[in-house]
Amino acid sequence: MVKNMGAWVESTESYLDRKYEELKLLNGCLRRPLSLFRPRSIGEVIKSKFQLTASIRAEHEIETWTATETTWSSLDRGRFGPFHFKYDYQRADLEVEGPSFYEFSGEFTWDTVYTGSGMAAISALLLASAHVLGRADDLVLPSTYGESLELIDRYAGHLRKVVLKGELDKRLAEADIRRILLLDFCAPDGAFEATLRSAGRSLDLLVFDTTCFAGGSGRIRRVLRWARQWSIPTVMVRSHNKLDSLGAEYGRLGSASFVHRASAAPGPKLDDLLSETRNAIRLFGGAALRAHFPPYIGAIPTGH
Repeated sequence: MVKNMGAWVESTESYLDRKYEELKLLNGCLRRPLSLFRPRSIGEVIKSKFQLTASIRAEHEIETWTATETTWSSLDRGRFGPFHFKYDYQRADLEVEGPSFYEFSGEFTWDTVYTGSGMAAISALLLASAHVLGRADDLVLPSTYGESLELIDRYAGHLRKVVLKGELDKRLAEADIRRILLLDFCAPDGAFEATLRSAGRSLDLLVFDTTCFAGGSGRIRRVLRWARQWSIPTVMVRSHNKLDSLGAEYGRLGSASFVHRASAAPGPKLDDLLSETRNAIRLFGGAALRAHFPPYIGAIPTGH
């Protein structure tokens, strides 16, 4: 690591060493590991990752040939890596047990439902909110992810999009109406920080898109503590396609995690929203695919 203009910049050799460790982690998931060499360029890193992830998926498919959309076989093929799957009809009732993609502390507990993509997760959640919250203002920060805004504008007819410009406290002091706050990984730092300095007591729901934050991000912890301070029901949505797949795009996978204090029950609003979100995922066919769960989650060394 070298310091450049006040920031620490990783050298090429350090980067290639780190990526070699990631490649070895991926290779360790194979029953028949491939011969590996330390990559000499970014191109070789990409090529090796795609080759390894394709090999993992192929090996998994061969070994789980009895696993179909419905459970017709008595053979137990319900485990892959650290994940265990249970279902009668996968699209409708898939249950997943396994490690969290987040590094939660003992302060919080959560229920997670998995979807076929990050957009499937936020779509199911926002559409389900119509049955729990009814009409509401959806408060968004500038530069929020474009497809999330398009979803609100085109399909969430019960939501009115309100773009905040450093005025969360002012908006929350307005006439009585239900309010959802959408915090997004694309939001400018200044707007994000201003939000966390605001009082959130009048918010009915916080939707936090964590897609580009590491699972152990300090920003995630700060947001959760802010939400706990103001007793805001909180759901974290996420696409696991790249960051949680070591940049290998292992498979299309998303999730919605319904978070609450470990010392308290989630509350009826969050419980109802979880139930309605499960229904939306089932009815819109947005369930996750077993083959897209990366088997190396829970085995990634600290700092990688």
